[in-house]
Amino acid sequence: MAELATIARPYAEALFKAAGAQAAEACGWLDELAVVAADAALQAFAANPNVRAEQVFDVIVGVLKTPLPDIGRNFLRTVIDNDRVAALPEMARQFRALVNARRGVADALVESAFVLDEAQLAELQGVLEKRFCRQLRLNVQLKPELIGGVRVVVGDEVLDTSIKARLEHMRVALTA
Repeated sequence: MAELATIARPYAEALFKAAGAQAAEACGWLDELAVVAADAALQAFAANPNVRAEQVFDVIVGVLKTPLPDIGRNFLRTVIDNDRVAALPEMARQFRALVNARRGVADALVESAFVLDEAQLAELQGVLEKRFCRQLRLNVQLKPELIGGVRVVVGDEVLDTSIKARLEHMRVALTA
């Protein structure tokens, strides 16, 4: 994983510099490229030595729902020419982190045991933004195995207030 992050970093930084004011719009098409590139069949196709770079480019562009701007086409050609298709999802993640840092925003993964309504989500967002000292963009996932509460991941920070975590702490304390 660290190797993939190391490979992806210069690409994400170069695209961030090249995109400039259009970096926010680039997140959209780069995320779409990342989804396509994460497909195992596409990665096998791209890694095949009998397949030309132009064929890989045509397949990826043909699968996309929205057309790529010129900067996206150039970026994709560079990634393919350097045999880095497998690193595209990590490039997109790092690029989004750079865009978020510029905006003073962070992505937060909220895992909840139950569906949260709009009011609960707004209240939770306010509490989390105070706790993490930055504006957050919440991505909520339903995880019934948490039993109750939420588990929040912001970057490398984790806040786990779930019943499952509390039960685990009690189990460890009782068996120690």
